[in-house]
Amino acid sequence: MWVLRVCWVLLGTLGAGSAQLFFKSVPFVEIDSCNGAVVILPCVVTNLKYNQSSSMFVTWLFQGKRFFIFDGVTDNITRNSSFQTATFQNRSMLPFGIASLVVSTKEALLGNYTCEVTESNREGETRFELRNSSACLNHSSESVPWFQPAERFSIISTIILSVALYWCQFITVAIKFDMTLEKKIGLSVTGFLISIFALTGTILFAQGGYTASAKAGIGIIVVPAVIAVPLLYFLFTSVFEKQPLFAVILLALKALGYVIAVAGFALCVTACHPKHGSVVIAGLAFIDAVAAIGLIYIIIIIGSKLKDHQPPRKAVEESLNDAKGVMLE
Repeated sequence: MWVLRVCWVLLGTLGAGSAQLFFKSVPFVEIDSCNGAVVILPCVVTNLKYNQSSSMFVTWLFQGKRFFIFDGVTDNITRNSSFQTATFQNRSMLPFGIASLVVSTKEALLGNYTCEVTESNREGETRFELRNSSACLNHSSESVPWFQPAERFSIISTIILSVALYWCQFITVAIKFDMTLEKKIGLSVTGFLISIFALTGTILFAQGGYTASAKAGIGIIVVPAVIAVPLLYFLFTSVFEKQPLFAVILLALKALGYVIAVAGFALCVTACHPKHGSVVIAGLAFIDAVAAIGLIYIIIIIGSKLKDHQPPRKAVEESLNDAKGVMLE
């Protein structure tokens, strides 16, 4: 009697096995800011028999509740209002067992998902968990910033220092050398402009995370930094009648620093986990270093000569004024 029972159990097991669909096992799917705009929910059947979507019925569930249903007989898809973006990853591959979904990251809720597939009289299901990436979590379970804190601090510090150095240069030149009112106004307005760019970029970039605002922030910090190159040139024109070789070298080096910063920005802006943040920092630091050298050059070298000698341009202007006074008398 017990032999018959064992045989019956074995036959039942074999019968059930022949009617069972099998899936590629995926215990979990991790999602982070690097996933982009969409998330792929995997569901791959490995033993379909007919390879026809018309003989298939696919049901997706989130936390036990249906949100996506495909009826192969009517070729109709029904979606839950909470998953309006859900669609097959590749509809043409459905007859070959690929019933994976593509869902926007905004609609992809964290939790347990179930994919149920029926082909004729066979059926099966697979489950997995959608969760935050462990690599993108810190101890407070919040997203790690786009850049490391030290890198973010360095970028913000260098742009603030760049603005401060410009204002020091401008004030020094305006005090020690004659500048027309129009030039003072122009350089002041431009200085306020780069200050606004630096402040706005800092506020956006300091928020962290691989977000549109953070990317815009670092762009506003780096790209307008090109203004610092012609500003240094215009400041030097107030000091020299003809640019000396050292001043030309400083201008070239400052332009080189800007190119390095922009190259680093281009490499980082498309990377969720940037590996070239040091390039941005190096470029901005290079700009600051040149600006500091230029300030020292103006204060120490030119400033010391100013005590005993007036700039050639000023001397010529005074001579012309004296000549005009004689002619009028």
